[in-house]
Amino acid sequence: MAKDNNNKVNHLPEKGPVDENGREILLSVKNIDITFGKGDAAVKAVKNASFDIYKGETFSLVGESGSGKTTIGRAVIRVNPLAAGSIEYKGVPINGKILKSLNREVIRNIQMVFQDPAASLNERATVDYIISEGLYNFHLFENEADRVAKVENMIKEVGLLPEHLTRYPHEFSGGQRQRIGLARAMVMEPELVVADEPISALDVSIRAQVLNLLKKFQQEKQLTYLFIAHDLSIVRFISDRIGVIYKGTIVEVAEAEELFNYPLHPYTHSLISAIPIPDPKLEKNKVLYTYDPSIHDYSEDKPEFVNIGHDHYIYGNKKEIEEYKAIREKGEPVKSITIIDPETATKEELDSVQNQEILRDDGYVLPPLHDKGGILISLIAFILPIIGIIAAMIFKKNNYMRTYKACKTGALAGFAVIGVLILLFLLFLLLAVI
Repeated sequence: MAKDNNNKVNHLPEKGPVDENGREILLSVKNIDITFGKGDAAVKAVKNASFDIYKGETFSLVGESGSGKTTIGRAVIRVNPLAAGSIEYKGVPINGKILKSLNREVIRNIQMVFQDPAASLNERATVDYIISEGLYNFHLFENEADRVAKVENMIKEVGLLPEHLTRYPHEFSGGQRQRIGLARAMVMEPELVVADEPISALDVSIRAQVLNLLKKFQQEKQLTYLFIAHDLSIVRFISDRIGVIYKGTIVEVAEAEELFNYPLHPYTHSLISAIPIPDPKLEKNKVLYTYDPSIHDYSEDKPEFVNIGHDHYIYGNKKEIEEYKAIREKGEPVKSITIIDPETATKEELDSVQNQEILRDDGYVLPPLHDKGGILISLIAFILPIIGIIAAMIFKKNNYMRTYKACKTGALAGFAVIGVLILLFLLFLLLAVI
């Protein structure tokens, strides 16, 4: 457990500190460690993580499952205690023990939208009470009429109807439940919202609606988001800046376009290469870059998290940092996705292709996209075996191995039947002569 910071501040200041570029720092995470368990069973889930979130921006934290994204988000809302480091909101430390008055302000100003819209809502409470609970706890209404008006306005803003207020969470779909969770957070009029994968449990058709709602609230209420996600294809278009985390360590932080144009850390490169391409042929021939942490040698040259320019922070030792700087200073975007040509690719290249169907027959690769084969092809080749065998050779030359096999099988069967008929004819002819 981290030592208490003995914070004697009663209230949050109106504004946070300003960085050298004139941006107000709303939240500052400084060298935090988060550990679960004790003694030999202790697991360090987050290691020396640092980043700032500026007022009015969307800062996304991305990484694979178990990397520590949600753990940091829960630490920000004071659920997970720190083993080391500090979290400052508007320049005021909010981790550890703080005064009750400050704690109430922090709870009101930092709200969270949870990943699972079903588990995060009280099934025994009506929607009206769920949304009103924060208003009751902080008495953010003048009278009952004012409370009802605030709740009804908020339920309308998230795209639901006032008559839904008397219902229970189990009566709604996943997308509607997430809207209720969003309404519960927004009715508190927070400054910072921790959105913990708010769309991962939703249907694809609903995701855009929830994202549009988040953007709408940000524009209307000048909100700041800590957006936790693992889907980089979505994160790119909603984020101002992105932090990449790997096994509890922040490895890279940069503006969204900067990160996608210059994914310098190998782990960031691997995440971007895994983004699906909406073209089946290209996706099939895409090389999936796999991150191997053993490429780093930190035995003597210890890694640091440094700014290499262009507001681009990266984790590495001195040698790696110099290499990253050299790549960035060239100003040439890093090619993070590679598409190979199956006709000219080597066996090793084909073996590295994501979802590539590596089926081989006599050294030929199976199959191109429209190489289906089928009974109809075999039947035509059976009826017209000479044409079938010519077609088979053409298909084989172009690596359409399934169609080649179908033509070959049908043509050989056709030739076999013709051969048997010829033999029978000759046998009958011989018997007739005798």
